[in-house]
Amino acid sequence: MTLRLAHLSDAHIGPLPRPRKHELLGKRLTGYLNWTRGRHLVHDMDALGVLVADIKAQRPGHIAMTGDILNIGLKAEFPPARAWLETLGGPKDVSFVPGNHDAYVRAALPYLAATFAPWSRGDAGEAFPYLRVREGVALIGLSSAVPTLPLIAAGRLGRAQLAAVADLLSQAAQDGLVRVIMIHHPPYQGGAKFARGLSDAAQFEAMIRRVGAELVLHGHNHKLSIAHLPGPSRQVPVIGVASASAIHDSGAYRASYNFFQIEGTQKSPYIRARMRGLLPGGREVGDLRRIVI
Repeated sequence: MTLRLAHLSDAHIGPLPRPRKHELLGKRLTGYLNWTRGRHLVHDMDALGVLVADIKAQRPGHIAMTGDILNIGLKAEFPPARAWLETLGGPKDVSFVPGNHDAYVRAALPYLAATFAPWSRGDAGEAFPYLRVREGVALIGLSSAVPTLPLIAAGRLGRAQLAAVADLLSQAAQDGLVRVIMIHHPPYQGGAKFARGLSDAAQFEAMIRRVGAELVLHGHNHKLSIAHLPGPSRQVPVIGVASASAIHDSGAYRASYNFFQIEGTQKSPYIRARMRGLLPGGREVGDLRRIVI
C-alpha cells in the first residue's frame, strides 16, 4: 500500500475581519497591530490559491494541515477559515491540528472546537490525540495550541495527551502501521525561538525515545526544516513546512507544501519526500527540492 500525503501549514487567511473595540483587549491588540503594520503583506491569498490548486492536481491520498489558519482568533475569522479548509477536501480526506493563532485567546476555544471538529477527530470519533488509518499509515493528530500571554507563541501538549499518544503509537506499531505524527509546534528542544517553542518538548522527545514513530510533521516556523529524534530502533525524521501563503525570496521560507510518498510497514518503512512551491520570479508552482528523510 502507498499513501501520497500532502502537508501544508500556516495559511493565515486574510483579509482580517474588522474587529470590534471590545475584541481588541489584551493579546489581540498586539496581533492586530502586527497584522495591519505589515503581516498582511506577507501572507498572499492569491499565492495560497495557486498552491492549493497544485496540491489538488497532485492527487494526494490525504492532506495534513498543521494549523494557523486564523490570525488573532476573532469570531468572524472562523467561517472563512472553515470555508477555506473545505476547499482542501472533506473530513475523510483532510486532517487538521490547530496552531497557536487558532487558539489565540481563551475566547476563541469554543469556536475552534466547533468549527474544525470534523477534520480533527479520529476514525473512532475521538479528539486529541486522534488516530486515522489510511493505506497502512497511522495518522496521529496532536494539539499543541493553547492560549498564551501577549508576545508569547509557545505551545503545550500536557501529560494526558503525551500518555495517550504513547499508547496510540504502541498499538499502531503492533498493527504494523507506519506512524505519522501531525503537530503545529516543532516538538523538540531548540526547535523554535524563545517563547515560541513547545514547552514540554523534552517530554515529547522522551516519549519518542521509548515508543518511536516513522515521521513527524509540523509547521509554526514558516520554513522548511529537517531534524531527527532518537527512537528505540532508529532515528525519527521531523519535517517542518514553510507557510503556505508567505511570499519570500528565500527558498526555505517560500510559500510551499511538502509531498510525501509513504510505503512499507512499521518495521520497514519507505518514505520519499519533496518540497513543492512558488518558483522564483512568478506564481507558477513546481518542485523546489528533494527532502532527504
